[in-house]
Amino acid sequence: MRGLLWFLLLFVAAVALAIFGRPDAGHVMIVYAPYRVDMSLNTCVVALVIAFFVLYAITRIVRAIFVMPQRVAALRARRRVKKAHRALLDAVGNLFAGRFARAEKSARAALDDSANRGAAGLIAAQAAHEMHEYARRDDWLAQVNDAHGDAQWQEARLMASARMHASAHDAQGALAMLDEMPLRGARRIQAQKIALRAHQQLKNWHEVHHLARALEKREALHPAVAVQLRQLAAENLLRDRRHDADALMELWRSFSSVERHSPRLADLAAQLLVKLDRAPSARSIVEEALAQRWDARLLHRYPDTAGNDALPLIQKAEAWQKEHPDDADLLFALGRLCEKQQLWGKAQAFFEAALKFSAGNEALKARVHGALAQLHDRLGDAARAAEHYRHSALAAWL
Repeated sequence: MRGLLWFLLLFVAAVALAIFGRPDAGHVMIVYAPYRVDMSLNTCVVALVIAFFVLYAITRIVRAIFVMPQRVAALRARRRVKKAHRALLDAVGNLFAGRFARAEKSARAALDDSANRGAAGLIAAQAAHEMHEYARRDDWLAQVNDAHGDAQWQEARLMASARMHASAHDAQGALAMLDEMPLRGARRIQAQKIALRAHQQLKNWHEVHHLARALEKREALHPAVAVQLRQLAAENLLRDRRHDADALMELWRSFSSVERHSPRLADLAAQLLVKLDRAPSARSIVEEALAQRWDARLLHRYPDTAGNDALPLIQKAEAWQKEHPDDADLLFALGRLCEKQQLWGKAQAFFEAALKFSAGNEALKARVHGALAQLHDRLGDAARAAEHYRHSALAAWL
């Protein structure tokens, strides 16, 4: 565009020169006593043009001389900013490469540009944290806090600080940083993961259970990890209520169906309820879980839920036997139930059947031989009791 304007200006000048540049078209006389200058109009115009350009050039030179210090300062500032940006990039590369001392040094050099203060401070804080220099880490984070009032940088500082505190097993410090965040920031996936880790360190199992469920819904945790965390939290919550049957049952009803059908959790809940003399509640928990997932651990727990009358449980287990006729664990459970009901003959028959189908399961063999040994002891057959005790010991040894 500028070239086009200059071309048009030259074109206009050429036309003006062609129209007014005829020889002797005019005469100019300048009188300044005692001097007098006579010249043609063309010569005067040329002289004025030359004088204009000379004066313009002198003005530009003088101006350049006066602004030279500012230009030098600006050039140095640009070089300093460029060097600071290069140092910031080096800091990022060194941090991810594991060269933490170099990363911190480069981040310090990047502070020559005030615009880098937030990013450089966080990088240096992370590097100091990785070197376990926690006091220096906190100093860097304080610089980020002092230098930037921008909400975005403050959230970044709080999130990074919370993550560092959690990784250093300072759960209280991590939660304190998260509490300073606005509500919207605290609901982010990363913040919830940090909170989950901190609450797990503090054994706040209610929060662990809640956060694991929330992160699982948002697909932020691997399903296997989420299930493991929820089961761990649920187990500890159940144990915390091991002295109060009503509180335990209230907690159990608050669990999801997946948790209530977990053999591991159902077995623990039934065990605790049996100790609290709540056998019917324990029985319903075991039966509900077995209806969803057939599990040997629950079958072994089932006789403990019989209370004073094992007959209804025997009838229930015999109904299951029609669907699982060769299940050694079920046969062992039936034997224990018959033993509780003092049906010695049926108990012996079920134990011997369980022994028949327990090939390859040495732990179950040891338990069945032990049960048969106790049964024969009770019946006064010392020789057979001794034989089963020996087999039980051999199976347990293997």
